[in-house]
Amino acid sequence: MAKIEVYSGDFCPYCVKAKSLLKKKGLEFSEYNVKRDMKRQAEMQDRAPGSRTIPQIFINDRHVGGCDDLYALENRGELNQWLES
Repeated sequence: MAKIEVYSGDFCPYCVKAKSLLKKKGLEFSEYNVKRDMKRQAEMQDRAPGSRTIPQIFINDRHVGGCDDLYALENRGELNQWLES
């Protein structure tokens, strides 16, 4: 099973959309709220240098990017490959 991590925040429509896709595919993921936990925000920025927006998504410790990047992987048919690697 793939290790999926989503750095998100409250009232973030892009976070909701990204998590919706993951749930639709029946995937489990860990969610870290960077608005409530500043340590998680720093962790996110260390893992994805230059990224200041949420969500930031990682699959098997590989940085996907944000919501649009996740949907782009799915639309290109590459998301399942990421989940298997």
